[in-house]
Amino acid sequence: MAIPQSFIQELLSRVDVVDIVGKYVQLKKGGANFMGLCPFHGEKSPSFSVSPTKQFFHCFGCGKNGNAIGFLMEHAGMTFIEAVKDLAQQTGMVVPEEQQSPEDRAKAAAAKAKQDSLSDVLEKAGQAYRDELKTTPRAVDYLKGRGLSGQIAKRFGLGYAPEGWRSLASIFPKYDDPLLAESGLVIVNEEDDKRYDRFRDRIMFPIRNIKGECIGFGGRVIGSGTPKYLNSPETPVFHKGRELYGLYEAREALHSAGFVLVTEGYMDVVALAQLGFANSVATLGTACTPDHVQKLFRFTDAVVFSFDGDGAGRRAARKALDGALPYATDVRSIKFLFLPAEHDPDSYVREFGQDAFAEQIKQAMPLSRFLIDAASADCDLQTAEGRARLSSQARPLWQLLPDGALKQQLLSELAQLIQLETAGLEKLWGQQAASDQRFAPRNPANAAAPSMQSANAAFHQASAAADEHHTFEPHYGEPPAWAGESPYGSGSSAPAYGSAYNNAGGNGSGSNWQRKNPNWTPNSKFGNSRFKRDQPPVFTGPRTVPASRADHAARLLLGNMALWETLAGEDHAMLCALPAPHGPLFAWLESQFHEQGALGWSALQTEMQGQAFAEDAVRWMAQDNLGVTPGNEDATPPDPQEARQELRRLLNMLLIDRLKQLETEALAQAATGQDPEAQQRWRSLHERRKELMASAAAALLASQ
Repeated sequence: MAIPQSFIQELLSRVDVVDIVGKYVQLKKGGANFMGLCPFHGEKSPSFSVSPTKQFFHCFGCGKNGNAIGFLMEHAGMTFIEAVKDLAQQTGMVVPEEQQSPEDRAKAAAAKAKQDSLSDVLEKAGQAYRDELKTTPRAVDYLKGRGLSGQIAKRFGLGYAPEGWRSLASIFPKYDDPLLAESGLVIVNEEDDKRYDRFRDRIMFPIRNIKGECIGFGGRVIGSGTPKYLNSPETPVFHKGRELYGLYEAREALHSAGFVLVTEGYMDVVALAQLGFANSVATLGTACTPDHVQKLFRFTDAVVFSFDGDGAGRRAARKALDGALPYATDVRSIKFLFLPAEHDPDSYVREFGQDAFAEQIKQAMPLSRFLIDAASADCDLQTAEGRARLSSQARPLWQLLPDGALKQQLLSELAQLIQLETAGLEKLWGQQAASDQRFAPRNPANAAAPSMQSANAAFHQASAAADEHHTFEPHYGEPPAWAGESPYGSGSSAPAYGSAYNNAGGNGSGSNWQRKNPNWTPNSKFGNSRFKRDQPPVFTGPRTVPASRADHAARLLLGNMALWETLAGEDHAMLCALPAPHGPLFAWLESQFHEQGALGWSALQTEMQGQAFAEDAVRWMAQDNLGVTPGNEDATPPDPQEARQELRRLLNMLLIDRLKQLETEALAQAATGQDPEAQQRWRSLHERRKELMASAAAALLASQ
């Protein structure tokens, strides 16, 4: 949904960023600002500043900065919409939903009321389980036997579900309340309508969302009963494919440790927290999904998956690899840790100690190595057939990777193993991808908008499929044509690429689009193509340079919204904090990305109607088409790799400008003598700006 910018501004005027940040960080008055230890990186002396006058936070150590909304997004892992709703609830404001009909608003309100009711029921049950644990020595002894202290049990809210079939009836007098069944606490026999507790004689692990609300339970049997572990079923508030056990409790540790450790069970999480690894989380009886990975990268840029070394652990790691590949950008780290088959993380730490386990984490297998190992499974690389099999198995994995240096390096390494030239392997895979799309079954009746993962995969597959023999008309700036929506019709044999995704094209290698005929005439009726050779369009002069770096950044992101996924949290915060109209535009763009995924420019233009920055956005996008002959606006497909590099250079320059401004402010504060740490902040800012300027200069030389 689109939230009016006027509401965002009113909301930020009513909240105090000092109060919001102060709930998570211990702040102390230092001059005109408040100072504290940065929650985004480990430090011993405070470099994290919160300004009550500017309503802005900034860390002089790691560079994180933003307003109250940005802080909740960075620290609590919320989406833009979630952060706005959270702040609105704190201030008593109601988030407007302009695009919803009265019926939709009523449905949304009813769904929210149902979720609140289910959360209340689950919280009440959780308290009952905790009270029961205190009076059940057998359950307490079990936890002590697993090495867990009362403090760690309290931190994770552990409890005990007694043996009786209807123990919850004493907690909920109305045992036939439908909410008990909908929350998963009670099972209803469909044949005779008899009801009984789902969890009996089990240690109870409350599962919390990122806000700390109880949304379900995991139960571990004490005796020899089965199943050993039992989770809540899918409910309106609990979706095991999206939630991670222990993420709420691990938030602080994730920032200080710098990475998250993903384990296979909630007992591992609690035990590792007891043993000094509080940055651990676990999936909930399901393989790691792309939703899990995306949620983890809201909190950290480094993920280590820990699995048992047996066959089951390897299979689980293989599924985690599939989920992680679309998010393996050049600024993120993904590793896989395989312990000896006889150990899980808990037992390994207890036998060998914390230092030994920490060393295992350091030596974990990087994603690039695991991808090659997985693709090489059952391949005899001494034979041509084995190398061909490696090519077949590596292609779908490699194509899931986002464009970047990692993807190109892996292409080169795989080409060496397959004994082909890099360009030859890339062309082969592009042809195979095009063939897969061309002969894929189509079902227009069941066509649906893709998920974010499938959209990314479609983008990379389409980019890799482009070669010099394709003669078709790309529709840059339009939404993607999914199965059943081909502009050529269901009976056409045209490539499934149809319309380029998010203004993206190219061959996936960062080079310019190659084509037989550089001069196209759309809608030609001659020949066996939609195009014919024609005279080159009249050159009317160079394209107008955008008025500012912010204009240019806006144009790149509006024209290729998928680039938003490649940016770091610091980039997001900096863009959203820019003055109007740029800052509000970028904040709105981020909300659209979280809600709907990457959209083409035409779809974005429709969505932003009525926004204060709409006219500016249209003007910035129009600047890119100045000097182009009418009717040939799409004759030069944009290169996504070049757009990404250009955006990175722009953001670095914007950050340099911002750092220079902060340096000036720090010097002014140092001159007054009221802030004793202002001089140190200036040095940190100055050093960081010098590093960025050196990096920008090196990048410029490399591009020449």
